[in-house]
Amino acid sequence: MNILIVRNDKLGDFITALPTCKVLKEYDPSNKITVFVAPLNEELAKSCDFIDEVIVDRGESVGELARKLKSYGFDVSVTLFSNTRVALAQFMAGIPKRIAPATKIAQIFYNRRVKQRRSQVKMAEFEYNLQLAKALFEDISLKYPKPLCPFNVPKEDIIVFHPGFGGSSDANFSLDEYVEMIDVVLQKGKYRVVLTFGPDEEELCRRMQEKLAGRDVEFKVSKDGLIAFAKFLAGVRLFVSTSTGTYHLASLVGTPTLTFFADTLFASSKRWKSIGDEKIQKHYMLPEDESKRKAILEEVKRTLSAL
Repeated sequence: MNILIVRNDKLGDFITALPTCKVLKEYDPSNKITVFVAPLNEELAKSCDFIDEVIVDRGESVGELARKLKSYGFDVSVTLFSNTRVALAQFMAGIPKRIAPATKIAQIFYNRRVKQRRSQVKMAEFEYNLQLAKALFEDISLKYPKPLCPFNVPKEDIIVFHPGFGGSSDANFSLDEYVEMIDVVLQKGKYRVVLTFGPDEEELCRRMQEKLAGRDVEFKVSKDGLIAFAKFLAGVRLFVSTSTGTYHLASLVGTPTLTFFADTLFASSKRWKSIGDEKIQKHYMLPEDESKRKAILEEVKRTLSAL
C-alpha cells in the first residue's frame, strides 16, 4: 500500500509522528511510507530506515501541491495535523482514502474522520498519532522499539544543558537559574558540561558565555544539521532543557532527559512527553508562583547533585 503521512510542522511535532510511520511499516514491510514534512525535518526523515520517501513542503499553492501529491499515486493519506491547505490539496489530488482527526474546518476534505478531542489530553501527542494508524489497520500493533532511532556512538560523561526556548514550550528556567544548575554539576567534578544552542541562537550563546565566564564549560552552536546533532546527543549521559524540539530529538536517540514543562494541561508532560523510554525521562512542571518555582529549582539541583 502506498501511504502518505502528513506532519509538516516543527521538529518535536514531527518526531511525535515517527512511531506511526514505524508501526505502519512494521505491519506490512511492503507498505511504502512517504512523509510530507517541513524543510527543517527533511534530513531527519531521510535518515529513518522505515521511511521510504520524503516530500518537503515548499509552501506551494494548493493547486501546485495537489499536482505534486497526485503524481505519487497514493492509496491513502494519514494526516496527523491538518490545515485547510494540505487538506484541500489531498482532496484535489484524488487520494482515495484520507484519514485525519475530526477537528477544524479542514476535516470536510477527509473521508475518514477520527474523533480524538486532543484538547482533553487523555493521552500524549504521539499516542494520538498512533491511534490514527488503527483507522487504517484495526489489528495493527502500536508497539515500537525504544529508542526508535539509536546511533551506535560511545557514551561520554557529558551533561548537556540546552537553555533555548522555542516550539510549543511554554515554560523554562531563567538563564541565571541555568547557571545555578550548571554550578551544581561542576561542583561534582565528574562530568563535562556542554551548553548547546540552535543555529539561530548565537546571541543566547554569547549571553551564557558571559554568565559562565571562568567556568570549565563548553559551548556548541549546532550548525552541522540535525543528524550531526542527534549523533552528538546519542553519546551524552543527560540532556537538560525545556520541552522543545531538541528534547524530543534526545529522546528519539535514547538519551536520558530532564525536562521542564508549563504547569498547564495544554503544555504539560502528559501531552508532550517524548516517544522514548519513560524510565529515563524526568519531568518537572514549572508553576507561575515564584515560591513554588524556587522549590522546583531546588529539587532539580538535588537531582543533578545525585548524579
